[in-house]
Amino acid sequence: MSLKKAGLIIFLILLVDQVLKIYIKTNFYLRESIQVFGWDWFQIFFVENQGAAWGVELPGEYGKITLSLFRLIIAPVIAYWLYKSIKDHAPKLLIIAISLIFAGALGNIIDSLIYGSIFSASTTSQVATFMPEGGGYAPPLFGKVVDMLYFPFIKNAQFPDWFPIWGGDSFTFFNAIFNIADMAISTGVGILIVFNKRVFPQDEVAVK
Repeated sequence: MSLKKAGLIIFLILLVDQVLKIYIKTNFYLRESIQVFGWDWFQIFFVENQGAAWGVELPGEYGKITLSLFRLIIAPVIAYWLYKSIKDHAPKLLIIAISLIFAGALGNIIDSLIYGSIFSASTTSQVATFMPEGGGYAPPLFGKVVDMLYFPFIKNAQFPDWFPIWGGDSFTFFNAIFNIADMAISTGVGILIVFNKRVFPQDEVAVK
């Protein structure tokens, strides 16, 4: 697979990810939600988080800067892995997986790196504006990641009383709110796990 094709995958994912995030950021109140096609199990639900993919967070200001710096460090590593895989004519599926992971990482890096500088804060009563006169809501690296995809397939269900730890508690499945970048990362990692033997082929050793 060529570098040009890998670059196209990355570009398209970034384009869709950022267009959707910017639209949501500048048109939705924080925690505003709408049902897609009237389906209760498919919603656009605008939230922001300080953390990594799927809303994973480290507490406090130092936790945020740690995650942002980690993204900036890991992105060049993934980029080199992608470049070397293409140069070494690695399996096409591996290059696709790395491209997805890299695109997802870049998508969330953009949020952390610049969103705090170019948008005003989103609140439950005020929609954010682009390039506000008074400046953004946070310095570089402290921007919040925009999430919006919500698929609560099962709502207000309850664990049976005998169930360990959560017995009797109510739950929603699937409760995570995520974005296109998160989907790209998860899909890429999923490919590496499910198709491990295809993406990392082992040379067969003749047994005498």
